[in-house]
Amino acid sequence: MRPLLLIANTPSDNTLALRQAVAAGAKRTDLPVLELSPFEANAEHVLNASAIILGTTENFGYMSGALKDFFERIYYPCLEQTQALPVALYVRAGTDGTGTVNSVERIMIGLRWKLVQEPIVLKGAFRSEFLQTCEELGEAMAEGVLLGIF
Repeated sequence: MRPLLLIANTPSDNTLALRQAVAAGAKRTDLPVLELSPFEANAEHVLNASAIILGTTENFGYMSGALKDFFERIYYPCLEQTQALPVALYVRAGTDGTGTVNSVERIMIGLRWKLVQEPIVLKGAFRSEFLQTCEELGEAMAEGVLLGIF
């Protein structure tokens, strides 16, 4: 069974907790989960994934530099081989997250990946509800893969 790939930038304790919550939700299922930072992830990981959950911070109204670096390294090696790859996105935003979502979506459109739900934008001051939202995202994505929905 190909793993669910979780790639998330975690520059703070709060963003690390979000990634851990996504992984915890996904691990409630039988689908293997591979958690990586954007700097650890490479094209081979993407090519072997059943689906991807991306997590990024909002940096100057854009995705994190770490996630941009990931996309730059995997874009051409994955371009023709990962079309329709199911993807979900969550953003930890200090403001509205719009620019961050748009920047990630533009790259996913170029890769022809399939966004399986509206991006989740966790905005404002950190709240404990963010962790529940992330757990639900991980579990729903993994279940969707296992059931063949994605």
